[in-house]
Amino acid sequence: MVEMSAEEFEEAVADALDLVPPELTRLMDNVVILVDDSPADDEPDLLGLYEGTPLTERDQWWATGALPDRITIYRLPTLAICADAEEVAEEVAVTVVHEIAHHFGIDDDRLHELGWA
Repeated sequence: MVEMSAEEFEEAVADALDLVPPELTRLMDNVVILVDDSPADDEPDLLGLYEGTPLTERDQWWATGALPDRITIYRLPTLAICADAEEVAEEVAVTVVHEIAHHFGIDDDRLHELGWA
């Protein structure tokens, strides 16, 4: 397990977001990126989670009173599977892209096909 403070991990998430092409981040709508230590007890190995309504499923009435979609990146499970800080940065980048893809309506099967599992 890699030792990394919450602040250092948040920096890794910010760095991963900086790698996302601006043309994609401009298309993201009503979504917030969060960092948490651990996922729910029933999924302790989860590295990231998208909660919301994908852009492909929104209609003209969707935004009325809608809370932001949430992408949460989990620190402790990520640190548990990585050998060093460089590997953490790589895993966080993959997880961030994976969860953003869900925001755009891309499901896990397609992400696996594209190599973003």
